[in-house]
Amino acid sequence: MEYKHNPPTLAELRAYRKPITHPHKEARSAFSPLERFAVKITKSVGTVGFFFILTIWTLGWLLWNLYGPLEWRFDPAPAFVIWLFTSNIIQLVLLPLIMVGQNLEGKFAEWRAEADFEINKKAEHEIEVIIAHLENQNELLLELIRKVERR
Repeated sequence: MEYKHNPPTLAELRAYRKPITHPHKEARSAFSPLERFAVKITKSVGTVGFFFILTIWTLGWLLWNLYGPLEWRFDPAPAFVIWLFTSNIIQLVLLPLIMVGQNLEGKFAEWRAEADFEINKKAEHEIEVIIAHLENQNELLLELIRKVERR
């Protein structure tokens, strides 16, 4: 983009500059309530805290049914059928939710990448304009120096 003697005016530059939007807010607001729920579940399940909750729940369940009072044990060892059934139900519910959440996070990452690209394009354009202005100023200064030297 060469401007040599006619760089854009300040008004033209201001008209070109659109306010930068926040891609996080735009992307999140585009999600439906169910999609936001899926993203929230995905983020919660993928934490160390959730891992510890599952570990403590499993250890508590298994230890209670191995060493608890005989009349209060509700899931006899070694099969632990209720525990297996409950664990499988949790997995069947969480796996599709996690996949939906990951897909939405992927869409969100694409939106963010597009926003970054737009910002980079704006920055590149502004840098080109600044360079053109500087080149124009250099030419004007050189002309002034020549005129001063001629006197």
